[in-house]
Amino acid sequence: MTQVSERGQRHGNPFLEVLSRPGALRFSAAGVLGRMPISMFGLGTLLLVASLSGRYGLAGLVAAAASIGYAVCAPQAARLADRFGQGRVLRPQALVYAAATAALVACAEWRAPDWALLLSGALAGASMPSLGSMVRIRWSVLLGDSPLLHSAFSLESVLDELLFVIGPALVTVLATEVQPASGVTVALAACVIGTLLLAAQRGTEPPVIPAAAASPARHGGARRIRIQLPAPALVTLAPVYLMLGAMFGTIDLSIVAFSQEHGHKPLAGFILGTYALGSAVGGLWYGSRTWHIPMHRRFAATLVVVWAGTATFWAMPGLAALASVIFFCGLAISPTFIAGFSLVDQQAAPGRRTEGLTWLTSAIAIGLAAGSAIAGHLVDAGGARWGFWFAAACGGGAVAACLLGLGPLRLPRAVEPAEWGDAGT
Repeated sequence: MTQVSERGQRHGNPFLEVLSRPGALRFSAAGVLGRMPISMFGLGTLLLVASLSGRYGLAGLVAAAASIGYAVCAPQAARLADRFGQGRVLRPQALVYAAATAALVACAEWRAPDWALLLSGALAGASMPSLGSMVRIRWSVLLGDSPLLHSAFSLESVLDELLFVIGPALVTVLATEVQPASGVTVALAACVIGTLLLAAQRGTEPPVIPAAAASPARHGGARRIRIQLPAPALVTLAPVYLMLGAMFGTIDLSIVAFSQEHGHKPLAGFILGTYALGSAVGGLWYGSRTWHIPMHRRFAATLVVVWAGTATFWAMPGLAALASVIFFCGLAISPTFIAGFSLVDQQAAPGRRTEGLTWLTSAIAIGLAAGSAIAGHLVDAGGARWGFWFAAACGGGAVAACLLGLGPLRLPRAVEPAEWGDAGT
């Protein structure tokens, strides 16, 4: 029997069940295509600017400017989407992003002054649509309090990780074997097409909730926090995600340096893909099972596992050992992000849910920019192992922030969603 009852009893594959809902496959597919830049734009910008200018320092600054622009402006765009509807925000946002990215490519090709590269990079990042949050809100509206929502969020996290398996390899091949600008250009085309396809799907678009009608977050936290933030959990999750972003940015750079030190720099992309593959496998497993442990405890537990694995990277003797360890460490990444997004979705006021989810991606973007900048100096000074030490320190900071802020993460028992998973349930 493959059916789902109103009380959440189900048999069969939960991922196929959520995709069988009306309109689900179309908006999920459009979201995947439209968020290709999350795994391609930063690296593509680095390769573009470095190839044409010969200056890695400038390339890093332009990529950081794009990350900061995204981090600052994405929550504001998400707030407008909550208030006026996704379609009315995504269409002009896609056009601005296309124009800004085209300007960035032109500035690089024409050897424009540094300030022009930085400005166009910042504008491209600021206008990049945050489709991951908008797709997750569509799932939340489509499924409501159904136990299937857990599987839907798991599916989106797995798709994110698959993008990070494919994207870096694709953009590297395009930028090095075709043209320096081709990686950024392909990411741009995918983003614009996916964004416009998603905006055109009015049937699954979340209803507009005016700001005045938005109710307080469903949580017993302090009233001042409820007024200032879309969800109380962001008091804890924003710094945790920022530290995780710094950790991931540091790991990326350190793996490249580690591979070069061992004479196999081209294998860096393979190892990074192994990290993302482990996360995708972990997300599939996590999303297909029943969980009775409260969500805030699951988030803390998987976060500790991520940090514990990262703390061993510095001791790896070679690339084979690092690839093996990094795969198993990656198994806990998607479950951590799934729980974090779910906590914000459950707590956020109805009129600020997209904004709340986007704050998490913005925090990661800031962390990535800061982590990469700091790690670059550490690796230059002491090699890849210093970078891995710094990554472990960032992970430890994330764990500390989580454990010190568990209070705002707790959901009342009446709000804690029912969840189910494997076919034997």
